[in-house]
Amino acid sequence: MGSGIECTLSQFANDTKLCGVVDTLEGRDAIQRDLDRLERLGKEWIESSPEEKDLGVLIDEKLNMTQQCALAAQKANRVLGRIKRGVTSRSREVILPLYSALVRPHLEYCVQLWGPQYRRDMELLE
Repeated sequence: MGSGIECTLSQFANDTKLCGVVDTLEGRDAIQRDLDRLERLGKEWIESSPEEKDLGVLIDEKLNMTQQCALAAQKANRVLGRIKRGVTSRSREVILPLYSALVRPHLEYCVQLWGPQYRRDMELLE
C-alpha cells in the first residue's frame, strides 16, 4: 500500500494516516499526489471532513483547537460537580488531591498540542 508514497504513511488496524508538511506548494502537492495514489487503491471515496478526532484531540479544518478546549473544560466541570456532590469536606487537604488526580488531567491532556502556553504558565504557578 505504501509504495510510491512520498509523505509519512501510518497504519494501525483499519486506520491509515497520511502526514506531511504543507508549508509550501511542493508539500501540498506531495500530499495531494499521495492521496490520489491511495484513492485508487480503495473502493470508497476519501471524503472531506470539517473536523477530525485523533487520539482524543479534536482539530477542525483550520487547525483550530477551540472545540477541543471547550470539550476539555466541560469534562473537567462535570468531574468537579461530582466531587462537589460526593465529598462533604471542603478542606484543601481533601480537595487538592482530588482536583490533581481527577480534574487536571482533563485540562492537560495533549496540552502541548492545543495550548503550549498553558503548560508553561501552569509550571510557573507550581
